[in-house]
Amino acid sequence: MTPENPTWVPATIEFEGNAWTNVGVRYKGNSSLTSGWRSGTLKLPLKLDFDEFEDEYPEIDDQRFYGFKQLSLANGFNDLSFLRDAATSAILQEAGLPAAETAFYEVILDYGEGPVSLGLYTVIEVVDDTVVERYFGSDDGNIYEGDGPAASFAASTYDQIEQSFEKENNEDEADWSDIESLFEVLHDDQRTSDPASWRASLESVFGVDSYLEWLAINTAIENWDSYGSMSHNYYLYHDSDSGQLGWISWDHNEAMSTGMAGGGTGGLGGRSVSLDKADIGNDWPLIRYLLDDPVYYAQYLDYLAETIAGPFDPDHMAQAYQAMAELIEPYAAADVGAEAFDAAVQQLVDHAYQRADAVQEFLATSAGVEVP
Repeated sequence: MTPENPTWVPATIEFEGNAWTNVGVRYKGNSSLTSGWRSGTLKLPLKLDFDEFEDEYPEIDDQRFYGFKQLSLANGFNDLSFLRDAATSAILQEAGLPAAETAFYEVILDYGEGPVSLGLYTVIEVVDDTVVERYFGSDDGNIYEGDGPAASFAASTYDQIEQSFEKENNEDEADWSDIESLFEVLHDDQRTSDPASWRASLESVFGVDSYLEWLAINTAIENWDSYGSMSHNYYLYHDSDSGQLGWISWDHNEAMSTGMAGGGTGGLGGRSVSLDKADIGNDWPLIRYLLDDPVYYAQYLDYLAETIAGPFDPDHMAQAYQAMAELIEPYAAADVGAEAFDAAVQQLVDHAYQRADAVQEFLATSAGVEVP
């Protein structure tokens, strides 16, 4: 088994009296997979593709699970609450940003020795399957998964674009010109010599406004495993209507924790999610260059204020966490213990109030930023 390229195998999926045959199943993930594999647990993150084997089995041609060709099954790695993926997606959706739908399932596996419960999973809509078309109205444009050095957009990584942006569609067209254009505009000297022209050029190829809203939300909720710390966990979609590359966030199990991410072990607690981003250097230009621009920085501050007043309002989040916790409590308690689960949920509630206070204090000290 190699985590980089897991093998698809056929399986039968049963749900509520219905069966889907010869469904492709494989392992997925990075640290969530390798950590689980080393521990010897059967509860590993999975990916399903309902017509992966349609060439071998024509009877399953275009087989779908309630409209979904693919689904991602997250095993709750480093998240004793099991809520982070679902809660973050809900926040992004409430803000009007693209995000995957989620649902909770108990997964029972029979690999020839009788059924065994693997416990609670979060089933997540796959970005290049249905998220893009649902949000943008089409998925004809290029869909890329950012993962690798050039996904940082650092100037020195330009030659690694093809290796760092995997095409999820249109693979036969060996063309990364839209990503290359974003690189070129981002690093153009106009950024300092003619900021207004630079902003206009950047906005012609990149959805800057929605990205800044994502950045504010991502910072307010403290997502440790995302752009600015790691060059992965996002997709880009080239929307032919706007001509822009749109930012789509992905994989949120390390969000919403102060210090050690996820409330478990092995988190990314040493990485910064500072509100002013002053510690982020030029190796992350989609943060540094944009927030060095007074116009974009003002937009970022506005979105921070909107975040804690709207989708990440702490009273709202406390109710949302409690509702989700009541739904999954028996299954989560069976997985990690009732005491650990309750403590993890309370940690999320406390964190929401702490972050709201931190953002309010930061905005109070940031008042008076000059915008040309």
